[in-house]
Amino acid sequence: MKRRTFLKGTVASSMLGVAVSAGLLTPRMVLAAWPESAFGAKNVDDALNALLGSTSTSESSAIDIKAPDIAENGAVVPITVSTSMSGVESIAVLIKENPSPLACSYDLSANTEGFISCRVKMGKTSDLIAVVKSGGKLHSAKKTVKVTIGGCGG
Repeated sequence: MKRRTFLKGTVASSMLGVAVSAGLLTPRMVLAAWPESAFGAKNVDDALNALLGSTSTSESSAIDIKAPDIAENGAVVPITVSTSMSGVESIAVLIKENPSPLACSYDLSANTEGFISCRVKMGKTSDLIAVVKSGGKLHSAKKTVKVTIGGCGG
């Protein structure tokens, strides 16, 4: 039985090697899209413009941000963003005082509920901004989170 398993593994790995060497399987085909200019931006407006193509957002009460008022450790701040809007295309989270303000961005499919939950890194006390793209328009909500220690600034 061990010999049969060994032969199957050998054949599978050799087929994978042939596919890679022939150029049929490249790392770019496997990796997710990476908006490098948006994540490399140094302020909120540049990040929004690079990611979503606009900086004009309107405040919305339909966006709910759940985050601690005081984060004891800025290296790991749990947040949840949800919205009751329909047709949500994407949700982005920006942290105004971070060296790179764009913390995360999620593209959602048509029938997906507008909800994300993640952990972000905050360098210091700052506004946490959630931007929701729905119906081609940008909507936002803010929450101030006080950071006591840690974070990405030291």
